Amino acid sequence: MPDVIPSAVRKTAFALTASLALLTTACTGRSGTGATDDASKNTTINFWHAWSAPNEVKAVRSLIAGFEKAHPNIHVNVVGNMTDDKINQALRSGGGNAPDVISSFTTNNVGRFCSSGALVNLNPFFEKSRIDPGTTFPKPMNEYTSFEGNRCTVPLLGDAYGLYYNKTAFRKAGITAPPRTWSQFTADAKKLTVRQGDGYRQLGFMPDYHGWESTTEHYLAQFSPTYFDRNGKSRVAEDPAFQRGFTLQKKLVDELGGFRRLERFRSTLGDEWGARHPFHTGQVAMQLDGEWRLGMAEEAKPGFEIGVAPLPVPDDRAGEYGKGYITGTVAGIAATSHKQNAAWELVKYMTTDTDAVVGFANAIHNVPSTLAALKSPKLKYDPRFRTFLDIAANPHSTTTPASLNGGVYLVTIQQFGYDYESGKVTDLKAGLRRTAAQIDTDIAQAR
Repeated sequence: MPDVIPSAVRKTAFALTASLALLTTACTGRSGTGATDDASKNTTINFWHAWSAPNEVKAVRSLIAGFEKAHPNIHVNVVGNMTDDKINQALRSGGGNAPDVISSFTTNNVGRFCSSGALVNLNPFFEKSRIDPGTTFPKPMNEYTSFEGNRCTVPLLGDAYGLYYNKTAFRKAGITAPPRTWSQFTADAKKLTVRQGDGYRQLGFMPDYHGWESTTEHYLAQFSPTYFDRNGKSRVAEDPAFQRGFTLQKKLVDELGGFRRLERFRSTLGDEWGARHPFHTGQVAMQLDGEWRLGMAEEAKPGFEIGVAPLPVPDDRAGEYGKGYITGTVAGIAATSHKQNAAWELVKYMTTDTDAVVGFANAIHNVPSTLAALKSPKLKYDPRFRTFLDIAANPHSTTTPASLNGGVYLVTIQQFGYDYESGKVTDLKAGLRRTAAQIDTDIAQAR
C-alpha cells in the first residue's frame, strides 16, 4: 500500500513561489556536453534528496547500495531531508560538499531549474547512452521534466490522481459502480449527500478548491487543457477546456448546497493528513486524491470498504476515461559539478534501470516512472493500487507544463477558482481574460 507519509504533501503549487527565487542568479557551470571526468575511475559524488520519513530514508539507502554494487568505483555520499531552498543555495555556491545530483519534489520548479542553468541539460547524456526518453517515460512525465527543449531533470517515481469512494455508502445509495462521466459523478455526489440541519451528515463529494487535493490543476487535467501557446502566452482565456472545467465545478458546488454551506461544513472537518480526514471518517463519500491516500485511509481503519477508480471525465470525452493528473519527483545534475559523467551514471541507474525503479517504488509506495517498470511483474501492491499505475500509463493523462517563473501561473489560476466558485467573480469569460493577462505579465517580468 502507499506510504502513510506521502512525498506529494510537499509538492503543492502554493509552497513553491519563493523556494527557488535565487535560481535566477545561479551559477550556470558547464553544459552537459562539457563533462570531462572519467566515470570509470574511483570517485565520490554527492546526492542530495528531500525524503525524510524513516522508511523513505531506508529505501534511498537501498537504492544507492544497488548502484554502488553495480558501479563499485563510484561512491555516493547521501544527504537527505534537503529542501529546495537548501539545494538552491548549494547549486549556486558549488564546492566539494555541494550536490552533484539532486532530487526535488517540486515539479513546478523545473522551469526555473532549466532556465537558470542551475542543472545541466540531460539530452546529450541520454543521446550518449542511447536512451530515448519518449519511449522510456510516460508522456506527462516527459513534459514536466523539461522546459523549452532543455531536459534538465528526469522523472524519479511519480504520483497519479484518481477517485476514492466509499463502497459501503455506494451500496446503501443503490450505486453499483464508480462514475465514469461528469454527469454520472454529479448525480452520484447528490445521491450520496445526506443533509443534516444546515449542514451534512454525509457529503457526496467536497467540490471546493479549498478542499483536500481538489485544486484547479487536478480538476482541469480531466478536460485536457493547453496552458500556453507556442510563444509561451497563456491560453486560459482561449482554450474552451478552462471555461468548461470552471463551469462544471461551479455547477457542482451550487447543486451540493452552495459555496457558503459547503465551506461551513468543511471548516468542521479534519485536516488532510490526519486520521480524521473526512473520507476516513465517512463524512465525505468520494475523494479526489493521489495514490498515497489508500495506505493512509486503511491505516485509519475507516469501517467501510474503500474503492479506487479514475476520476470521471467530461461527457464529451467519455472515451478518455481512465486518465488523470500526473506529477512526481525529479532528479538532475548540478551545473557546478565537476563529476557530471559519474553523476549521470547515478541518475541513469535511479531513473531508467527497471529493477531499481521497481524496487524503489515498492519501498516508498509511489508510482514507477518508466513504462517498463509500470508493467514489471516485480511490482508489489494492493490490487486497488493498479488503478494508479494504469492512470500513469494512460496516454490521455496530463500534467501542468513547466514555466519560467515556476508554478506562479498555477497559483494565479487557483486564486481565480476561489473567486469564481465563491461568487466574487461572476463573469467567467472576463475573469479568465484577466487571469491570462496576469499570467503573461508575471512571466514577462520574470524574464
